[in-house]
Amino acid sequence: MLELLGLDTHTEAVYRAMLEHPQDGVTALARHLDLSEDAVRAAWDRLAELSLLQPSTGSAQPPRAVSPELGLDYLLARRQAEFAVQRQRITAARTAASQLISEYADRRPAGGPVSVEHLDDVTQIRTRLALLTEGVRREVMAFAPGGAQTKENRASARPLNEKLLGRGVTLRTIYLESFRNCAASMAHANWLTAMGGQVRTVGELPLRMTILDRSTAVIPLDSGDSSKGAMVVTGTGTGTGMLTALCTLFETVWEASRPLGEEPRRQESELDRQEAAALRLLAEGHTDEGIAKRLGVSHRTARRIATGLMDRLGARSRFEAGVRATQRGWLPQEH
Repeated sequence: MLELLGLDTHTEAVYRAMLEHPQDGVTALARHLDLSEDAVRAAWDRLAELSLLQPSTGSAQPPRAVSPELGLDYLLARRQAEFAVQRQRITAARTAASQLISEYADRRPAGGPVSVEHLDDVTQIRTRLALLTEGVRREVMAFAPGGAQTKENRASARPLNEKLLGRGVTLRTIYLESFRNCAASMAHANWLTAMGGQVRTVGELPLRMTILDRSTAVIPLDSGDSSKGAMVVTGTGTGTGMLTALCTLFETVWEASRPLGEEPRRQESELDRQEAAALRLLAEGHTDEGIAKRLGVSHRTARRIATGLMDRLGARSRFEAGVRATQRGWLPQEH
């Protein structure tokens, strides 16, 4: 049980026996534990190395075990300090490895195999994106769900976007329609477009992702929680079916999205993009909480949108809302 602190099974058994029988010498301990006297002496040597043994005061007295409160606390503190140093070394090695991977990716020959790299947290994701951004030559495409962007996200994205646009890289970003309700997020988007970036919005996004030069994609493991980490998919030449599919998905959503400066045009009986997305989710049986998360809005806003849609449809249940919406042509009919 104490291997992590440096005590193997025999050494731990001897230590425990010494605490229970402090007057026992090597012979008594060997007999009590069914060990050889040499094994007991070897355990004593190990306990002395770990500062868990006090030498005897006289030749007739056996050594004494240091109390666990003192000895084990010391060992735990020392081990924790070692682990802290090890974590620092691992972090430094991971950063160096990520940089090497990024440098190698620029030199890898066409037709190389697809690689997948795992990133553990938001800090690693941002660090990796910063490294990848340095090597971008042509284009960045991004889905940014979640509605209003946080101050941290805007602050971390701004210098990267500035570098990209300054080098003439095409930068296209798709946000949710609810993004337009946040003044700070809109100010960031307006700055982005003034710098030459392209911004559009859509009612719903399938996932969060960033695609660089159509050869590398950064995709969170959970689009709703970036702290759970992400994966980086890289590949060139043949064997890049996943990247091709992601690029096609982006282009499809881009064509259906609304440019930042364009005002929605619709008849009174038509739905805007956010309402259309909410209606589809409503018909699929999603709760107000689920709709709020997918649309990047508050729970109250999701409920207001859902209630408004049901009132417009004259429906008393979500199932009935789906039926009536299909009859009006607001939802595609299933075949």
